[in-house]
Amino acid sequence: MVRKLGRLFIIKTRWEAMMIIYALALGAVERGSHYLTQYPGWGGKLLFLACMGSVFMAGAKIFDCLGHEKRAETADE
Repeated sequence: MVRKLGRLFIIKTRWEAMMIIYALALGAVERGSHYLTQYPGWGGKLLFLACMGSVFMAGAKIFDCLGHEKRAETADE
């Protein structure tokens, strides 16, 4: 039962990865808009860009890991 529940938290396909990256991006934009109102000027803009940059880095890492897992799976066969 625990193993079945654990499988819900494993990203298996590119579609699932894209949905997770989209959710991360929505959260980053929301946090960035708060930064823009709290810190007007360059400071807020830089913090907004940092939020978005983190989503790009996380998305790239997720896609790289999916590719690595697929290559490892085909090498085992």
